[in-house]
Amino acid sequence: MSIYDKYEAVIGLEVHVQLATKTKIFCGCSTKFGQIPNSATCPVCLGLPGTLPVFNKEVFMLGIKAALAINCQIQEIVKFDRKNYYYPDLPKAYQISQYDKPLAYKGYIDIVTNDNPKRINITRAHLEEDAGKLLHDQHPSATVVDYNRTGTPLLEIVSEPEINTPEEAYQYLSTLKNILRYVGVSDCNMEEGSLRCDANVSVRLYGETKLGTKRELKNMNSFKAVRAAVEYEITDQIDTIEDGEKILQETRLWDADKQISRSMRSKEEAHDYKYFPEPDLVPFHITVQQIEEIKSKMPELPQARKNRFIKDYNITESDADFLLSEKIYADYFEETVKEGADPKLVYNWLSGDIMSEINDQKISLEEYNFTAKMLAELIELINSNVISGKMAKEILKESAKEGFTPKAIVEKKGLKQISNEGELENIITQVLNSNKKSVTDYKSGKENALGYLVGQIMKETKGKANPGIVNKLLRERLL
Repeated sequence: MSIYDKYEAVIGLEVHVQLATKTKIFCGCSTKFGQIPNSATCPVCLGLPGTLPVFNKEVFMLGIKAALAINCQIQEIVKFDRKNYYYPDLPKAYQISQYDKPLAYKGYIDIVTNDNPKRINITRAHLEEDAGKLLHDQHPSATVVDYNRTGTPLLEIVSEPEINTPEEAYQYLSTLKNILRYVGVSDCNMEEGSLRCDANVSVRLYGETKLGTKRELKNMNSFKAVRAAVEYEITDQIDTIEDGEKILQETRLWDADKQISRSMRSKEEAHDYKYFPEPDLVPFHITVQQIEEIKSKMPELPQARKNRFIKDYNITESDADFLLSEKIYADYFEETVKEGADPKLVYNWLSGDIMSEINDQKISLEEYNFTAKMLAELIELINSNVISGKMAKEILKESAKEGFTPKAIVEKKGLKQISNEGELENIITQVLNSNKKSVTDYKSGKENALGYLVGQIMKETKGKANPGIVNKLLRERLL
């Protein structure tokens, strides 16, 4: 038995989600990503003397929407607090957040790892403003700061320490991201900082109930990085304990290049922040009517949609998992089916040739110039024997490239499949007369000779002959 099998990891995740508002949480500055540094700021988000914050109603609505999507109970009173600490990217030296009365609490997310379902409970989800951003690679001898992000609305979602493996952490984050994107509260783009994750990791001997000393991991810019960082941290903590050393409670940074974590600072406790109620924002009540109104406008959640896809479209669970992995995949699939296309064929094209195309072009399905209506039309052309499956693959590429519908490409390039038996009979006669050895080979039992003859017919017709009809007619002639 390995020493690593003696220990159980206990992981809690803190996820910061930027809410998809056009303006910041307490002022009218733009939240658009990529603006000129320090151009999207004002006296309010910079906390200059004499300024007063005004709570953005859209932040409230999106926060409730997200909380309902992750099965949380909603707080009756919305109250903000000041979290006091100094850091160069926090110009006010405090952050407006929520402490003892978070927006929502007691939620959960269901995940599946290795076919084993598990429920991960959520402690709380609270609103707060984001800090600015320190940039360490813009100047050879200095760190610079961009305050554009200051005041961007965040929803922090804190899980219970119930995650036990790196894979469970990965699945929790993937599921959470999918839910939040489905309900439209955030784009969850980790590259732009719309979703950031910190992990609290500790280990203990199996059978122990007391939690071990935790370390917090930061600076993870992808779910794969979270999985790798957690895996490294678990191993490192076990090695430290086995060497007779104590685990120090601290915050550590993940170094993706070296695949190690390194110490950043000792971990602050909650009382170090000296929380107190935000004096410039009056607490207010959330009514049942407000919650019900938001709930009535909630879209179908991923799990419910998955169950419906399996039932209504008779697809497998693994097919449904692929479609539900991104909202745009599920939307594209369903739009195409509503155009009259067979669900299984739609899935095959989407998961096969279309995914191959967008991966090759390094674009998203949203950017791909081939609509659901075009795919339905392409499938109909195949089903009605206007084109072959092989021709369809080329038409897909041409259609996406030129922006014309599949039917227009077929007409424009004269790609209509030859299915007329009389026309094909004449071509078959010519090919058989020109390839008598292959005819003899086939009649003597060499089956691959038939394939050669089919190939010659396809060559004569420049790929336009209907291969099914060609095979049928050839076999009849070669009896």
